[in-house]
Amino acid sequence: MNIEIVTPEARVHDDTIDAVVIPTTSGEIDILPGHIPIVTKIQAGELIVNKSGKSQSLAISEGFAQCVGDKISILAENAIHIDEIDESAVEEAQTRAENALATMEKLSDEEVAMLETQIAYARAQILLKQKQK
Repeated sequence: MNIEIVTPEARVHDDTIDAVVIPTTSGEIDILPGHIPIVTKIQAGELIVNKSGKSQSLAISEGFAQCVGDKISILAENAIHIDEIDESAVEEAQTRAENALATMEKLSDEEVAMLETQIAYARAQILLKQKQK
């Protein structure tokens, strides 16, 4: 199967794989060869790519996944490989977003949604990095 993970900034992952576990709004789904066609909403969390008996984890934010045949396409706001996560920078970003959210009465609905998305993605990165330790 081929997987492509794309964010607005870059193509984060493009490879031939054996399977992938995707965090969706209705729970994790495991996509194996021959999976039925599916389009699903992704929630912030850990995405696990399996290839040749090895697993590679990525932190991913909200987005969408599509599986058609042996092609998996993932479009997300953000995605990062576990080795590229800077835990202290993520904690600082999470704190800034939480502080901004605390002043919600001055924010539009779009700004609140954006901050909540940033916080969820930051939490996913921190949990993934701590899991690695």
